[in-house]
Amino acid sequence: MSGIKTYVIRAIVTFNASHYPMKQKVVKYVRALNERQALEFLYSYLGSKNKVKRYNINIEEIKEIPVEEARDKTVRDLAKLNKIIM
Repeated sequence: MSGIKTYVIRAIVTFNASHYPMKQKVVKYVRALNERQALEFLYSYLGSKNKVKRYNINIEEIKEIPVEEARDKTVRDLAKLNKIIM
């Protein structure tokens, strides 16, 4: 698990673009192998939960951070695991 890193992604998302557009800042903490996978996770997460299209997501920043700086408790707990049994 040493190859997995923690990323913070800051973006501006346009919700409900067709009727009454509303822009909102989003900060998401992600565990991924590289920036490309972290970005793909954000696109799929926002698309599935909020029905937001990829072109309505404007990425401001993708940055690798230490696990201790992540504010999301789930991300910190996942970093502590040695193995996952399914």
